[in-house]
Amino acid sequence: MNRLPNQYVLPVDKVIQGAVDWLVNDWRPLFQAVRWPISHVLASVSAGLHALPFWLVIAFFLVVGCRTAGVRNGIFCGASFGLIAVMGLWEEAMDSLSILTTAVAFCVVVGVPTGIVAGRSNRFWSVLRPVLDVMQTTPSFVYLVPVVMLFGIGTVPGVIATIIFSMPPIIRLTNLGLRQIPIEAIEAAESFGATEWQALINVRLPLALPSIMAGLNQTLLMAMVMSVIISMIGAEGLGLTVLRGIGALDVGLAGIGGLAIVLLAISLDRITQGMGEKSRPTHTLARRALHIGWMRKVDAR
Repeated sequence: MNRLPNQYVLPVDKVIQGAVDWLVNDWRPLFQAVRWPISHVLASVSAGLHALPFWLVIAFFLVVGCRTAGVRNGIFCGASFGLIAVMGLWEEAMDSLSILTTAVAFCVVVGVPTGIVAGRSNRFWSVLRPVLDVMQTTPSFVYLVPVVMLFGIGTVPGVIATIIFSMPPIIRLTNLGLRQIPIEAIEAAESFGATEWQALINVRLPLALPSIMAGLNQTLLMAMVMSVIISMIGAEGLGLTVLRGIGALDVGLAGIGGLAIVLLAISLDRITQGMGEKSRPTHTLARRALHIGWMRKVDAR
């Protein structure tokens, strides 16, 4: 006998189904309120990207890549988007880019303030940390189940799943960046007469910006991974192209879809990495506080 008798098996599946039914029936207005801003932002971003001529988008990423990541990476970004256009997947790539833009924007709007609060409060961080652990260790496919039950299928529920899946890195690294700021720099800022709010805006955040940008990069890459998986619930984009190719046993279609995803991911990764490398304290108070704090540390030794 290699399994428990049925009378000893707990009906966990029925409990979960009952909880989901209760949420869907009694809290539907809340889920519609969550869906409304995401739907409108996604529609606006998608309409804007599709309205732009392909050559203008290619030129934009060429210039941005050159400015942030160097000429070589900029040429690679422009050539990557040009190759996507040549392969006939421009519309699908713009759908994926609109999903990524919307998801990352909401991750930044929610994740950075949450990370700031976590970096300033040990009690809040002790409560938030296990939640982030669960979010990061849960397999990505598992996110599709509650999202489909609560929000249905389509691109907007896919964006919601992408936001939930890709938000932990930017929260963690924002918190980490604030906690790694030298205490001497904060004391130097306070000696200038800076208030708590001024120290946060002009010292803490500029000094933590490289860590925050690293979190943005990781969030973007996780959103890229999830934007492919959400094609299983009807989300549009390059992931749906790959899924259709696999379903039809069309290796060519699946191959060019996968190649376009790789090119898009590498281009965005190079750009965000370049932005992170150039994110240095630009505020005068932050530079002075860091310098004076460093001098005080040297004198203490």
